[in-house]
Amino acid sequence: MKKFKKLVLLSFACLMVLTLSACGSKNVEESLDEIVNKLTAGVDDEMKSRLENREITAENINQFVGTSDIKFTEGLAQEHMTGSVAYSVVLLRVEDSDVESVKTKIKENIDPRKWICVGVEPENVIIKNKGNLIIAIVVENEEYRNSISKAFDNL
Repeated sequence: MKKFKKLVLLSFACLMVLTLSACGSKNVEESLDEIVNKLTAGVDDEMKSRLENREITAENINQFVGTSDIKFTEGLAQEHMTGSVAYSVVLLRVEDSDVESVKTKIKENIDPRKWICVGVEPENVIIKNKGNLIIAIVVENEEYRNSISKAFDNL
């Protein structure tokens, strides 16, 4: 009887792990504008007033991720309006099957020093996904970078 109980408990535990891990891969259905607003909750108002959201298109994607060799369904970049602050948050929706290859392309091509006189160390560039939504965080300010990353994890 003890072996049976252990087997049932082990099976239940495995089922819970699988269920929880599947939840993390769900696609985020909100609009990219709504998502980026949630992500910047930890950014102070003065900084927020200097940020601009720009639609990413096939014609301009290269300036945000360093390559135009990415298939995506929609994209949004939030950047600082002046070139003296290293701040770029990129959101891309891709086909589910392309997520890992797109993340790899971004990691290999994104320029963390695209600004004049400022930049982000390559090891501080964060690229991750939630389902088919990919984020690239290239933010010099460590507090903002970590806050945005955590908010993305909590979507």
